[in-house]
Amino acid sequence: MKKLLLAVAVGLVLSGCASTGAVDKDEQITQDWSVQRLYSEAREELNNGNYTRAEKLYEILQARYPYGPYAEEAQLDTAYAYYKDTEPEKALASIEQFQRTYPQHPNMDYALYLKALVQLNEDQSFVSKIAKQDWSDRDPKANHDAYATFAQLVQYYPDSKYAADARDKMQKLLDALSGNELSVARYYMKRGAWLAAIGRAQTIISQYQNTPNVEEALAIMMEAYQKLGEQKLSQDTRRVLAQNFPQSPYLTHPWKDHNEIPWWRYWK
Repeated sequence: MKKLLLAVAVGLVLSGCASTGAVDKDEQITQDWSVQRLYSEAREELNNGNYTRAEKLYEILQARYPYGPYAEEAQLDTAYAYYKDTEPEKALASIEQFQRTYPQHPNMDYALYLKALVQLNEDQSFVSKIAKQDWSDRDPKANHDAYATFAQLVQYYPDSKYAADARDKMQKLLDALSGNELSVARYYMKRGAWLAAIGRAQTIISQYQNTPNVEEALAIMMEAYQKLGEQKLSQDTRRVLAQNFPQSPYLTHPWKDHNEIPWWRYWK
C-alpha cells in the first residue's frame, strides 16, 4: 500500500514538473524576441485560429513590455482571442481593463463593438444555425447589455466603420426584447392572468413602438380587456389597432395563440 501511495505521489510531482516545464518552454523560446516579433507571432497565431497559443504570446508580451502601442493592441487582440475561444468572462475583463487604461484610445470604437459582440454571445452552434436562432429566446439581460453597448458606440462614434452594423444589431435586439415581452404576454393569456398580460403588452407599445410585435400586443390587450369585462377599454384598444393596422386579422377574429414551439427548442 505504501509503495502504491509513493508511486502516486511521484507521479503527481512529475506531472507538476512537466506542466511547469511547458510554461517555462514558452518563456525560454521567446526570451530573445523583440516586442515586434512577439506581437507578429501572436497575431499570426490569432489569424490562424490558434487562440490559446495567441493568448499565451500576448500574455508574455504584456508582461515584458507593459507600455507602448504593442501592449495596447495586445490587450484588444487578447480580448478577441478569448471571444473566439468562447471565454466571454475573460474577454469582457480584458476589454474593461483596456477601457480603464486607455479611455481616449483611437480604437475605442472597436473595443465597444467587440464588447457588445461578447455580451451578445450569439449561439453559433450547428443546431442554432439550422434553426436561424430567434434572439427573443435569448437571455433578455444579455440583449439589454449588448444593446446598451452598441448604443454607446453609435452615440460617441457615429462615423465609425462599426456603427452601421451596430445600428442593424440594435434594431434586431429591439425586436428580440419586444419578442420576449410578447412571449411572456402570451404565457399570461394562456394562464388567464389578464392584467399581467395587459402589462406586458403595454410595455411593447410604450417601449418598442417600431417593432413588428405592436399589432399582436394591441390584440392581446383588446382580448384581455374583453375577458375582464372592460368593454370600453377593449373598444378603445380596437380603435387604436384599426387606426394603425387597418388590415389586421385581429379586427375580424379574436386573438388566439397560434405560436407553435419549433422542434429545435426542445434541444435547448
